[in-house]
Amino acid sequence: MHNKTLVAAVVGLGLISLSACGSSSGKSSADSKTVTLVSHDSWAVSKSVLQDFEKQSGYHVKVLKDGDAGQAVNKAILTKDNPQGDVFFGVDNTLLSRALDNGLFQPYQAKGLDQVGAAYQLDQGEHRVTPVDYGDICVNYDKAYFSKHKLTPPQSFADLAKPEYKNLLVTENAATSSPGLGFLLGSAAQFGDKGWPEYWKKLQANGVKVVDGWEQAYYQEFSGSSEGKKAGGDRPLVVSYASSPPAEVIYAKKRPSTAPTGVASGTCFRQIEFAGLLSNARNTKGAKAFIDFLVSKEFQEDMPLNMYVYPVLKGAKVPAEFTEYGPAAQHPETMAPGKIAANRDQWVKSWTSLVLK
Repeated sequence: MHNKTLVAAVVGLGLISLSACGSSSGKSSADSKTVTLVSHDSWAVSKSVLQDFEKQSGYHVKVLKDGDAGQAVNKAILTKDNPQGDVFFGVDNTLLSRALDNGLFQPYQAKGLDQVGAAYQLDQGEHRVTPVDYGDICVNYDKAYFSKHKLTPPQSFADLAKPEYKNLLVTENAATSSPGLGFLLGSAAQFGDKGWPEYWKKLQANGVKVVDGWEQAYYQEFSGSSEGKKAGGDRPLVVSYASSPPAEVIYAKKRPSTAPTGVASGTCFRQIEFAGLLSNARNTKGAKAFIDFLVSKEFQEDMPLNMYVYPVLKGAKVPAEFTEYGPAAQHPETMAPGKIAANRDQWVKSWTSLVLK
């Protein structure tokens, strides 16, 4: 499942361990045949697809999974003068400005970028990052619960504050979780800079439960996931992803005819992930080849069932399970990177004092 917890990304770079500093010592050569990818723990690719790249390019790929998304970004910033690798994958639009403002990447315009939708190219003028995938952070609901209680599932942000949904929603901490932060930004996009605090007051009064991260929310608190049922989860509404219902179908021991969970389509926030050529990378030539590979048709079509995200390449085929059980939101909330950069940290501080007091 697509899980990217931030772990203190918004409380400052100084809290992240410096244990990785200096760990990338070794031969410095642009002709090195090893390309090191630094990413979050959710990175995944089919073995055969990665082997195709290695065979065609002549480069061996070393993968360094560096914890949760926010932790990985912060550590990469702290070690940018002596980076752990050559390519970084996994910075998203909620934290993109932090990476760019700290000079984490050097410009590179990937081959095939002209076949990537303009809406995903948030650094189009300078090409310091390359869009690789997108997904929608949305409220998921337990179909069985709502059927049993003869209750219509909520479909919008506003619905979640209605009395009939009291004590039903669990979300992630916006200060420690990527989907939690995305849900906060979605509410700010929906209700405006001044309106979102009042909305969260209503959610709090309506019994919203806040936990640290996605795994706890989805697998322990949510009643609709296969693991949540075993754990005794009693919340039929959870902040997750539009791609969560297909995952429930694909990973079921016996494939059901319909997904056991649904998506409240009016609660979605669009998340875009990027890769970039790290400043001071040792193998820039290999790194550029790997970034090209990330937007190739082979990787883009392999990616959905490995990381449960959608391809950004025009014409890339999406698995039938995605189309049937978890189509991307038609009208997700979005927010300009500049606005996120200007408000993110203060909003999270305000949200924390308001919701976690």
